[in-house]
Amino acid sequence: MIIEMLLSGFLFLFILVINLIMASFGYKMEKEEYDPDTDLKKINNNPKKFKTGIVLAVIEHSSVIALTALLFITFSSYNIILGIIWLIFRTAEGLIQFINEPNYWKLLKIAKQYSTSSNEKESLSNKAKSIFKTKDQRFKIAMICWSIGTSAFSIVLVLSGIVPAIIGWLGIVASILVGFTTSIKLAKPKSKDFTAAGGLLAILFEVIIGIALIYYSII
Repeated sequence: MIIEMLLSGFLFLFILVINLIMASFGYKMEKEEYDPDTDLKKINNNPKKFKTGIVLAVIEHSSVIALTALLFITFSSYNIILGIIWLIFRTAEGLIQFINEPNYWKLLKIAKQYSTSSNEKESLSNKAKSIFKTKDQRFKIAMICWSIGTSAFSIVLVLSGIVPAIIGWLGIVASILVGFTTSIKLAKPKSKDFTAAGGLLAILFEVIIGIALIYYSII
């Protein structure tokens, strides 16, 4: 259990770091505003950077699934039903984003065609916009899965006493806020966007729980 806790804490922090690296390579998990013409030019100008971003994303999705399994092994004995809930939904989160990557990879070919085409630019631009839009919608669904899974895990944290209960309560608040704001944005795309507030709280929770799991596995 100690090793699993240590690895879980590491993966919480690793996933956050790799998301920052992905962003530096231009990979965006979420994309609200679409400018496919500019995006296709950027992709074609530096396809290696775009490919690296996708490879990093695949590593991130894999890490989410690995983290979910480790948390189930470590904490499910405290409440098997909640353990199954977070196992299902956080695994779904990782798989939903996995499924999107082959489609996202198609932008490389579209970008190359866009750079050489003179009469199909509008059609290619529309294809790219469709891919970006689909990716954004799937990410929002993945975040709802994150919300449900993290809420179940956070309740176990409160009940188990392995870490201070306030950390679990922070996770519960963050997961509810992420789920609520994301659901509204998914149902009404033109509504005011409050998802950033939930996102910041979620990051804070994952930093704290990552550090806490490493700390309590060592002492």
